[in-house]
Amino acid sequence: QGCVDHPIVLTEAVCNPLYSRQMMSELLFECYQVPKVSYGVDSLYSFYHNRRQSWPCSGLVISSGYQCTHILPVLEGRLDAKNCKRINLGGCQAAVYLQRLLQLKYPGHFAAITLSRMEEILHEHSYIAEDYIEELQKWRSPEYYEDNMHKMQLPFSNKLLGSTLTSEEKQERRQQQLRRLQELNARRREEKLQLDQERLDRLLYVQELLEDGQMDQFHKALVELNMDSAEELQSYINKLSLSVEQTKQKILQAEVSIEVDVVDSKPETPDLEPLGSEQSLEDVESINEFEPLFAEEQPEVEKPVAAVQPVFNLAEYHQLFLGTERIRAPEIIFQPSLIGEDQAGIAETMQYVLERYPKEQQATLVQNVFLTGGNTMYPGLKARVQKELLEMRPFQSSFQVHLASSPVLDAWYGARDWAVEYMTREEGWITRKDYEEKGGEYLKEHSASNVYVPIRLPKQPPRTAEAVAPGRALPPSTGHPCEQ
Repeated sequence: QGCVDHPIVLTEAVCNPLYSRQMMSELLFECYQVPKVSYGVDSLYSFYHNRRQSWPCSGLVISSGYQCTHILPVLEGRLDAKNCKRINLGGCQAAVYLQRLLQLKYPGHFAAITLSRMEEILHEHSYIAEDYIEELQKWRSPEYYEDNMHKMQLPFSNKLLGSTLTSEEKQERRQQQLRRLQELNARRREEKLQLDQERLDRLLYVQELLEDGQMDQFHKALVELNMDSAEELQSYINKLSLSVEQTKQKILQAEVSIEVDVVDSKPETPDLEPLGSEQSLEDVESINEFEPLFAEEQPEVEKPVAAVQPVFNLAEYHQLFLGTERIRAPEIIFQPSLIGEDQAGIAETMQYVLERYPKEQQATLVQNVFLTGGNTMYPGLKARVQKELLEMRPFQSSFQVHLASSPVLDAWYGARDWAVEYMTREEGWITRKDYEEKGGEYLKEHSASNVYVPIRLPKQPPRTAEAVAPGRALPPSTGHPCEQ
């Protein structure tokens, strides 16, 4: 349609900078032509959605999400922005910490320990310890470790170690491989014979120069061949002649063995005996060089075919054992020092926020400590917060801790409830007229919104009646500095 013809309810960050809201309002009103818009905080919408008749309008909202954690005091239904605190830790940092722990523990599976897989482990296997030190002591017990350790199976490809071919098919493959090896060796011998023959012919030609009495050309040829005397030349000729003769004999033997192998192939000879009993070291090395290409055919045929058992269970090798990592990763929101962060945890920050109020307001706030956000879904988190409050609150004082009914989706449900209730009211809605008159940073407060702090421009000092001409030096003043 080219525009959005209905109101928009949009969440923004706690204490959102005016510039960010200005850019968003400009986009909504100028580009999408929305009739009106309302800004709110996601955790306050969740608080609004979970509010019951018996709940007080005041409370302490603990919102822990993917990137950060907020402590938000709410007094008489409105956010007290001056005493809000933020901890730069959330589910993302916990997943990265768990990834580092497991990659150090299992360096062989470095690539398989991905961030998305660690987030899945956090959601399904991690929990918050009510007393972290005491819980670590429990994990020192082998019995407790065996009972509470979780195994994670990484994906792996279990290759078939035993072949499904019959013994006849295996023997046929073996014979084909032997023929191929024999052909390769025959080709190699022919190439070697050709090179040796060419070198022998060259040496014989030089010897003929000596016999013909052409001494100058003979000595020049010896220098080119890097030889010193006619005796050394004769020695090389004898060695090359013997090598050429042996190579010819091997070629003849190989041709005979190939003919015998093709005419009368015996399935009982899976080894390399058809090549002849007088194989040279070169032949054996060439055959061994090609053996890894056919490793699946190694089992002997005359023995009963059985699957080769691996040295270790491949499936167990691809398992992750989750022990204390189950409590270490989520513990960082209470102890950021575990990952080297110089910040206070939830308990210290909560105590710091409460101490900024008088005792009467402290008692009011702790009567409704509200937990929301996806990072608060760890089992045991509510009990841990209750324990921390019990330690910081006065003796025999009361407090209540509530967990959102759906920590991930309650922000959306709360925004929906607010939109339905305030649809026909003017409270909380910024119209296009407000945007044009008061600017894009303008905000109408409501029960789930930030506090609007308008821009305060510094007053310009009044300009003096007498302007100093440029380039003229100022006279020395003897009056008061304010008059100057």
